[in-house]
Formats: sequence, C-alpha cells, structure tokens
Amino acid sequence: MILHKGEVLFRQGDMTPLYHLKSGMLKIIRIQEDGGAFLVNIIVPGEMFPHHSLISPGPSFGSALALSTCEIEVIPAAEWYHSLAEQPEKYREVALKLQEKLRMMQQRIDQVTETEPAERLRKLRSWMETYIAPEKMTDLLTQAEIGQLIGLRRETVNRLLRSGEFN
Repeated sequence: MILHKGEVLFRQGDMTPLYHLKSGMLKIIRIQEDGGAFLVNIIVPGEMFPHHSLISPGPSFGSALALSTCEIEVIPAAEWYHSLAEQPEKYREVALKLQEKLRMMQQRIDQVTETEPAERLRKLRSWMETYIAPEKMTDLLTQAEIGQLIGLRRETVNRLLRSGEFN
C-alpha cells in the first residue's frame, strides 16, 4: 500500500491490522480533549506498528499520518496472532522489535534532557536526517511538533531556527 504525505493511515481509537513500514516516515498524533493534536511518536522504516498491538489487539493509541510518501505492508491481525500462537519463537522477534523501539525512545528522552535547547534541536535534526535526507526536518514537522518532541515551546524552536545555526 502507498500512502502519500498528509494522508491518514488510521485514527485514534480504531481497531486496525498491524503494519510494517517499508519506506517513508509516519507520525503518530494524539487528539486531546480540546481538539488539539500532540505528536507522540515517529515511525521509521522497518518498524511494525501499532506497537501496543504486537502481542494482543487493542484500539489505536493515536492517529497515524504520513510525513512523506510511505510504502506500507498490511499484516492481517488474525493471521499475525495465529502465527504467534503456532510459533512461540516469534515472541522473541516481537521482544526485539519492542527493544529497538524502546532504545529509540530512550534516545529521544536523551534529547529532551539536554540542558541546552540548541543541542536538543541538533540531536533531533541529526536523528531525523538519517531517515529523511535530503529533506529537512522542517519540511516534515511543524515548529510546534518539533517542540513537542524535544520539550521546547514553539517560540523557542522558532528562535533557534531563525538564528541561522540550523540552516
């Protein structure tokens, strides 16, 4: 399946199959009570998701939107869960996938805990460029979303980006 930039793969609360992102990048946003969106995760090539449903089904935690053109493999949930039951060694595969995602999230926590805002932004840009080059992070994410990922206000992100250091 091909999903183009801005298209929605699934919405918060949907029961979905599992997916494998072959190429491109997705963002997971959570819609808050006031209707605002909060960026909670970035899905990169090679990931199976939704992560919380790799072992048992559950409603989607957030909505998935394409940040760029994506090639996505649909994995029917019933087929996946049946294969887990028939091949218990696949649980190791799931554990390794979750471990990889946990390590990625730990890197993001490291970015947020940097004391200098400019260093937070540098680390996020460097991480994203490994997946999106030659595109720029600011071509895919809004300043508010960048701030949500690294614990900065949009105004601070704007000031840093305007400083010329990040061009």
